[in-house]
Amino acid sequence: QDKEKLEIRKLNDPPSAETVEDMIKYARNVIEEFRRAKHYKYILCLTLTPLACELLEICELSLDKMGAVFEDSNIYMLHMMYQAMGVCLYMQDWEGALRYGQKIIRPYSKHYPSYSLNVASMWLKLGRLYMALENRMAGVKALKRAIAIMEVAHGKDHPYISEIKKELEDH
Repeated sequence: QDKEKLEIRKLNDPPSAETVEDMIKYARNVIEEFRRAKHYKYILCLTLTPLACELLEICELSLDKMGAVFEDSNIYMLHMMYQAMGVCLYMQDWEGALRYGQKIIRPYSKHYPSYSLNVASMWLKLGRLYMALENRMAGVKALKRAIAIMEVAHGKDHPYISEIKKELEDH
């Protein structure tokens, strides 16, 4: 699956091996830079908005740059989209978080095993975002997909599954 995880954009003029290598180095560096910036946020307890906006800008700029070479299903792209989604959630930007989540779910479903809790977690986040944005039909569908995976991974009687089912009933 490594080829799929490191998928390169299909262009008329494909990038050279050197360009791809440079982009991988860039991706690794920006991921490390993001981790350091996130670490500062927790240590210094800076105000929410300025640092979160800076973190989101790091994500968006790196996604633009990497997107010239990598497909959205590339693990480096997915990593930055996941981080961007997290920042959007932190800033309570539900629409932004949903946009990133919608881009992430298909590649996650391809890269991870059928009953991966990573995929279930993403469906759960999407379901809650849809519900928060008053798209009940999409929310119910996403939450049911999360439950289906979790029932296999955790068992049908797991308290977490009961909690999500209760959430569905309450909406």
